[in-house]
Amino acid sequence: MSTEEKKRWYVVHAYSGFEKRVMNGLRERIELHSMQDLFGDVLVPTEEVVEIRDGKKRKSERKFYPGYVLVQMVMNDATWHLVKSTPRVLGFIGGTADKPAPITDREANEILQRVESGADKPKPKTVFEPGEMVRVNDGPFADFNGVVEEVNYEKNRLQVAVLIFGRSTPVELEFRQVEKV
Repeated sequence: MSTEEKKRWYVVHAYSGFEKRVMNGLRERIELHSMQDLFGDVLVPTEEVVEIRDGKKRKSERKFYPGYVLVQMVMNDATWHLVKSTPRVLGFIGGTADKPAPITDREANEILQRVESGADKPKPKTVFEPGEMVRVNDGPFADFNGVVEEVNYEKNRLQVAVLIFGRSTPVELEFRQVEKV
C-alpha cells in the first residue's frame, strides 16, 4: 500500500485564535523533519466574508471551525508525536488519546467543498433573514425597531418595516444602519 492511499484527514485541536500559527508551525516542522511524504495538506477551513466598516467594504476571513486545524497525514508514532509536540496544539479530536480517529472521506470532502465555494463568492459578515427583528441605529429612524422584509446582499441594503405613528412603514436601509436585536 502506498503512503498516498493511507493519508487520512484528522482534526487537530489548537488554541483558539492561533489556528494559522499552528498550521504554519506544522508545515515548518514537517519540512524540518523531512516528513513531506507522510503528510498531505494542512489547513484552517475559512471563508471570505465582506463587512462594511466606516462606509467601506472590507474583506476578511471567518473560520468555519474556530480552534481546529485539518491535517491530512499517515498516522504513525512519528507523525503523531510531530503533531502533538507542535506549540499550541491541544491534541487530536476523535478516537482515543493515543489512537486518534480520522474523519470520514465524506466529511473531509464536504469541508473542502465548503472552503472552495466560500473562496468564490464572499459572504456578508452579518446575515439578515426576512422576519428578523432589527434596531435602526443611524439616520432619521434611529432607535426605531423593525422587521426585515427583504434583503439585497449585492447592494448591502435591506427593507425594514418600521412602526411609525402606529403604522407599518417600509424603509430601505444599509446594513451598517441596523443591528440585530
